Amino acid sequence: MNESEFIDLAEETIEAIQEAIDESDADIDYDEINGVLTLEFENGSQIIFSKQTPAKQLWMAAKAGGFHFDYDDATQQWLCDSGNKENLHAMLNRLSSEQAGESVEIFSV
Repeated sequence: MNESEFIDLAEETIEAIQEAIDESDADIDYDEINGVLTLEFENGSQIIFSKQTPAKQLWMAAKAGGFHFDYDDATQQWLCDSGNKENLHAMLNRLSSEQAGESVEIFSV
């Protein structure tokens, strides 16, 4: 994947997260500034997404730590580059639930 393709895919993913939040029942506010997406929960905690163009990764910062995602062409998913290679949607649901203190389903997985 070249840099232009990465940027397009990362921006599509950030837009998809925003749309999924809008369509879900989740009580999450979000703001995007210069390609950095910040999700804020009722308790004030945040999850932050940024695209790291040189590494061709999406980075997510949450209370549980920092996570880096590589795009897997074979499965057409963003997969965490450590641990059990959890996909972005599943990890976002899990970490959002942990931070909100209640079950949150942004994406059906």
